[in-house]
Amino acid sequence: MQPNVGAGLSWMAWTWQTAAFFGVIALLLLIMAVWEWRVPGGAPRRGVLGLRTTRGDRLFISLLAAGYLHLLWLALVPAPVWGATMASIVLALLVFRFV
Repeated sequence: MQPNVGAGLSWMAWTWQTAAFFGVIALLLLIMAVWEWRVPGGAPRRGVLGLRTTRGDRLFISLLAAGYLHLLWLALVPAPVWGATMASIVLALLVFRFV
């Protein structure tokens, strides 16, 4: 059986939402790289959790928390996901400020 070589990326469900998701992740990584270039070191500090975190750690924690928040939102709240997105942005700001 021959593989379908000419299929390209048509097998993937690329919607504008998928492209926006990956675009935002790429933009965040670019912002973090420029931030690290301008102010090296990431300012490691101890936050409310007692963990010593850098900016990259806080971004990772924010992204994980946003993913779990969206999953919980989809499971428990009948409202559109925009509420979870706004809550995730607020949560990320809190993580960068206090964690």
